Amino acid sequence: MIDRDRHLGRITSLLKRFPVVAILGARQVGKTTLANLIAPSVSDRSTRFDLENPSDLARLADPMLGLQGLTGLVVLDEVQRRPELFPVLRVLADRKPVRARFLVLGSAAPDLLRQSSESLAGRIAYYELPGLALREVGAGQANRLWLRGGFPRSFLARSDRESMEWRQSFIRTFLERDLPALGVNIAADTMRRFWSMLAHHHAQLWNASEIGRSFGVADTTVRSYLDKLTDALVVRQLKPWHENLGKRQVKSPKIYVRDSGLLHTLLNLAVQRDLEGHPKLGASWEGFVIDQIVQQLEVLPEETYHWRTHQGAELDLLVVRGGLRLGFEVKRTVAPTLTSSMRSAMQDLKLKSLFVVHAGNETFPLSRQVQAVALNDLLKTVKSLR
Repeated sequence: MIDRDRHLGRITSLLKRFPVVAILGARQVGKTTLANLIAPSVSDRSTRFDLENPSDLARLADPMLGLQGLTGLVVLDEVQRRPELFPVLRVLADRKPVRARFLVLGSAAPDLLRQSSESLAGRIAYYELPGLALREVGAGQANRLWLRGGFPRSFLARSDRESMEWRQSFIRTFLERDLPALGVNIAADTMRRFWSMLAHHHAQLWNASEIGRSFGVADTTVRSYLDKLTDALVVRQLKPWHENLGKRQVKSPKIYVRDSGLLHTLLNLAVQRDLEGHPKLGASWEGFVIDQIVQQLEVLPEETYHWRTHQGAELDLLVVRGGLRLGFEVKRTVAPTLTSSMRSAMQDLKLKSLFVVHAGNETFPLSRQVQAVALNDLLKTVKSLR
């Protein structure tokens, strides 16, 4: 089993401070496995409900009756299927003394769940569980993680072909069953075509009019499709950073398929050889590296941006945390150089440091505040920034 102690420690700490903790993440990302590991460390008594299991649903036909007598840790898996449970959890969370703590697992973004959990304000903490990261599998497994993505069953498959088959099955189930369960009433074939189109626009600026025309629908319609996939935690929208610089700046987000393995499945890239010869090679690597940086720094979505001006200067990732600004450029090359775009980003954005993550083996300075960082050294470099 892959060590996920970092997530284990964070969630255990939250359970000591909040009566309700929600672990959010895409389907099959490891939420249930992590909950099973957490339970013994939190309480010697735990009860689990799988809200996709008819017998467990029958036990919760009267939620108050089914939950009020329980003590220790209560785990509610796939809670987005029963939003009517949240008002009951508020009542139970307010009991003094605390008789039970609740760990709820959901396959939706906090904003989507929050529509049903407003009554839990101040009582619930949210923790988003991402896929496997380099820090968990080791830098020596970088290419395997990049190709297969961070879903544990995909990464641990016996071969690339078996991994691909698992991801194909995941996409089919996600579109046919999981999205409808989140209230997305869009035909599976339609969402499959839209998601595949996003894969071909991976790491590019969002252009609703262009995609709408290609798709044959209004730009507002494709925007709603994009938001649905973002809420389901399978697409990342990297917001644009703009401020008064005296330059015209791009105000459209950049779009990424969050998991590199799903991206490669949508592009029909089964093995490393397929990927290395594909036009989206650099874009795929950019999305993968950005995901690793975000995970290692543990930054929130509202702390991450891209930046681009109409004059051509750009920055792949801008991290803004308090008064600290860090820049990251991702280059699929073994010999990165300092560019005028990087100089503009340093000056205009007032960055503390800029890191150029590349595919070579050496880490070296490009200037006083700009460092070229080999992917193998990324974890060590980023760790020093936290």
